[in-house]
Amino acid sequence: GSHLQLEDTAPRIVEHPTDLLVSKGEPATLSCKAEGRPSPAVEWYKDGERVETDREDPRSHRTLLPGGSLFFLRILHGRRGKPDEGVYVCVARNYLGEATSRNASLEVAGE
Repeated sequence: GSHLQLEDTAPRIVEHPTDLLVSKGEPATLSCKAEGRPSPAVEWYKDGERVETDREDPRSHRTLLPGGSLFFLRILHGRRGKPDEGVYVCVARNYLGEATSRNASLEVAGE
């Protein structure tokens, strides 16, 4: 076989999330795109805690998009809780290592 052997590569982030200012109840997307071979698995962390998406909880308002971005159906914000406000990073992993994106803060505009 003379086919080209592709080397496995550790993940690298090719698109980083940026700070977002979102109105309550609006949808939002935190971008993240990672490359690597094998394709890295992407996880999100907010303030150091792993973000649950609809993969873990079907009722979640957060969806992990196929490319790795984090999509919010609507930003939740109440008097008692601000579950979506915080500092997010995305982490891409494969067996060769992991890459962490820059921090992106998500703020909810105005009360």
